[in-house]
Amino acid sequence: MPMALRWLLSLIFVVQMYLAMVVLAVAFAIPALLSRDWAFRAVHLYCRWVRFSLAALCGLRSEVRGPVPTDEVLIAAKHQSFLDIILIAGAVPRPKFIMKRELMFAPFLGQYALRIGCVPVNRGKRGAAIARMKADVAKGTALPGQLIIYPQGTRVPPGDKRPYKVGTGLLYEQLGQPCVPAGTNVGLFWPKRGILRKPGLAVVEFLPAIPPGLPVAEFMAQIETVIEASSDSLTAEAGGAG
Repeated sequence: MPMALRWLLSLIFVVQMYLAMVVLAVAFAIPALLSRDWAFRAVHLYCRWVRFSLAALCGLRSEVRGPVPTDEVLIAAKHQSFLDIILIAGAVPRPKFIMKRELMFAPFLGQYALRIGCVPVNRGKRGAAIARMKADVAKGTALPGQLIIYPQGTRVPPGDKRPYKVGTGLLYEQLGQPCVPAGTNVGLFWPKRGILRKPGLAVVEFLPAIPPGLPVAEFMAQIETVIEASSDSLTAEAGGAG
């Protein structure tokens, strides 16, 4: 396919993706206000639509591998682009992300994120947000669901190495729940910036759960090892530099 056509189809995909967000957000607005379950239904429907339209317009198929966590767990995931958010949110029953505070003010996206229980974090004040979450857990007021955290704190392109932040370990320690690591290769096809979406197979892989109770340092070393190994393997499988 000529590059100009591929770029045009990518542009059409991006435009319709945001239009679909508006349409579904409005259609589900009242039910989502009445019930958190309806907010999750809207999120899951939107994720399915994004995956379908991405494959149809851009030739970018997507796959979720490994046992999908459905219990109360912490998910520590590699973050490369918006697509890994779509794949994780669409797969688990009650996703709630630790997200940048600025996203609270994004039309529709911010309102639904708060409704499903996402936790906004100020830049540079991640520690305060972790402390608040720990307090909510201790009081039993944390909303149920699968809490998704990105241990590196930002989108990291395939092949790039960034440090893993200890806040994930502190949260794991406080929750006393299993942690499911997740690797991905989505950044090969859907980059951090730009319009072009490349054809191929984008994958998020849920890895074996790490049981609660490990020392924080040991836990941090383990999630970094398994997440990076999975992401490198998926990158190499897709023809990138693992």
